[in-house]
Amino acid sequence: MRVEDVAPRMRRITLGGDDLADFASPGPTDHVKVFFPDPATGELVTPEWVKGRPQVAEGAGELIVRDYTPLAFRAEGEHGPELDLDFVLHGDGGAGGPAAAWAANAKPGDRVRLGGPRGSQLPPTDAESAILVADESALPAVSRWLDALGNIPAVGLFSVEDPDTASYLDAYAGEGRDFRWFSGDDREDRITETLRGLTIDEGTFLFLAGEANSLIPRRRYLRRELGLPKNQVDIRGYWKQGTIALDHHAPLDPADPED
Repeated sequence: MRVEDVAPRMRRITLGGDDLADFASPGPTDHVKVFFPDPATGELVTPEWVKGRPQVAEGAGELIVRDYTPLAFRAEGEHGPELDLDFVLHGDGGAGGPAAAWAANAKPGDRVRLGGPRGSQLPPTDAESAILVADESALPAVSRWLDALGNIPAVGLFSVEDPDTASYLDAYAGEGRDFRWFSGDDREDRITETLRGLTIDEGTFLFLAGEANSLIPRRRYLRRELGLPKNQVDIRGYWKQGTIALDHHAPLDPADPED
């Protein structure tokens, strides 16, 4: 395993092991379930899979699991199969929950367990341009989308704590790319306002991901006000303020479920 800080608050952890030999992740919105050791005891509780859902034996310790985007997989890495995962760090010592705490203190030899991905969704083949809206938690997925969509024009509206996090997407900058980085307490409102001012036509594909509550007014604008079809807009809540381990399969807006 390797650990590398790739941008402010963003840490890349490269996992390895023979169990990765058959790993595949064809879709940019794929996620893997990462099972972490208990930060207090160090015990790594892993589940049995029953009807596609993890089940823990009675009396076992706490199951600590979070979803992450598989950023890059190499079947023949330096020491065999390798998988890169990027984590958002939350201050010194790994504040922000057990996953961030593990990432903040991770070192070669530490162990986690992975599950998935399941049900990959392939990118559209007819997109002429893209609009990508994300916070730090979704920047790895943005990277996957930029790889998948190819060299089409793209506007990015990104919410970050530290403006220097813009370096995370330096490899994707260039002609036809308009990446705008928003920081400060009012950044989510400013992103929503900026989105409403962008030109969106039939050939524009939109991907929006991040904190679930911030996405609700954007979804209403795109799907209800503009009437964009479902296959033109991919909106995913990756986390929700005040909620532990958000179920991203749940409706983003229960008051206005998806068609």
